[in-house]
Amino acid sequence: PADAPDAIPDISLRLALASRATGVPLRQVVALPLTVKAQNRGYIFVFRARGAASFTENDSQVLRTFADHAAIAVQNAYLYRQVTAERERLNAIIENSGDGVMILNPYRIIRTWNTTLANLTGISAEEAIGRPCYDVLNLKTRQGVSVCHTQCPILHPPESGQLYVEGFYERADGVKLAFADNYSPQHNDQGEIYQYIANVRDVTRLREADDLKETLLAVISHELKTPVSIIKGYAGTLAREDADWDRATLREGLAVIEEEADKLNTLITNFLEASRLQTGNLKLRITEVYLPDMARSAVESLKATTDRHRFELHFPPDFPVIPGDHERLNQVLTNLISNAIKYSPDGGTIRVGGKVLRKTVHLYVADEGIGIPPAEHERIFDRFHRVDNGLTRKAPGTGLGLFLVRAVVEAHGGSVWVESKPGEGSTFWVELPQAE
Repeated sequence: PADAPDAIPDISLRLALASRATGVPLRQVVALPLTVKAQNRGYIFVFRARGAASFTENDSQVLRTFADHAAIAVQNAYLYRQVTAERERLNAIIENSGDGVMILNPYRIIRTWNTTLANLTGISAEEAIGRPCYDVLNLKTRQGVSVCHTQCPILHPPESGQLYVEGFYERADGVKLAFADNYSPQHNDQGEIYQYIANVRDVTRLREADDLKETLLAVISHELKTPVSIIKGYAGTLAREDADWDRATLREGLAVIEEEADKLNTLITNFLEASRLQTGNLKLRITEVYLPDMARSAVESLKATTDRHRFELHFPPDFPVIPGDHERLNQVLTNLISNAIKYSPDGGTIRVGGKVLRKTVHLYVADEGIGIPPAEHERIFDRFHRVDNGLTRKAPGTGLGLFLVRAVVEAHGGSVWVESKPGEGSTFWVELPQAE
């Protein structure tokens, strides 16, 4: 038709089919293009049947005006569909992100809170949206000072322009996490910030690794210094050319060097074991283990390290052979008995024994030493943790012994715990499964 700027393919055939489908013989048709900003969005066809009056110029003008309005409506619908599809795509990206994502308005009010962030914090989107981010997250420093009020990069933009902050978050269940928040400001056409997209990443493992590295360096520098100094001192003394040492003095000096070398070997072994546990490489060689014989052997070996303690063994005659890694379980017993000696400096009796239950066995090591406060009963099994009192500060140790004990016992499918009060001694219990 004359009104259509573009050719419509097969128009005659299409009109004939339309006439046949409707059962109305067509006499006249007007095709009006739906054009917006030189873009054709379609056509409107207006038909008149035979017998009706022809289209007038006024009809054509009215139809053109209608087509212009219809074109704008079609364009708006098209743009709305595009915006909706884009919004759904962005929402899908946000919801499926491995990091936490929240979107804030310029006043730090939460508008979006994705599933990952809900899982990290234990706070649902319904609870978070509409509230200030500093009220929901409220990140803090190690000292408990609010990061959100003192270091918020939205309130205090750094010169670098990078809107980044780290802090610690405590969930309702008591779990503490380290979060790193990176904010990306979004600008409108006028250059004004209308929202911030915040990427919230859980960096707890990274911070733990940093803390572990610092602690490890501190422990190594402290614990290795003493035996190395002693070895160097005795070796230098015995090597003096201006001295003529008798055999007894030489034997005594070499015995000290050997003892300190053994301490170094134990320290290095513990560090290597802790490293293997960190990477999940603790492997067990399961054989038949008879704990009464193992305990007797461990006690005989450690008797030589003290002249202040008495040792007692208490195992029932029906104590069974159990499946286990002989070397690892011997390490457990040795660590527990060594600790009993170390933390009962005034001597006393150390009892090592066992009990037989229905499907498990219990092993215990009891001393009459300084005891452990209840608040420390769980923490003493953490890596590098030592109870903070005068004796433990003086006693050598890395804080790895009980960490290794728990790891080995749990690798056997067992558990370990302590019963203790300050000044009343300690009893460490180990539960291990019997053979099926």
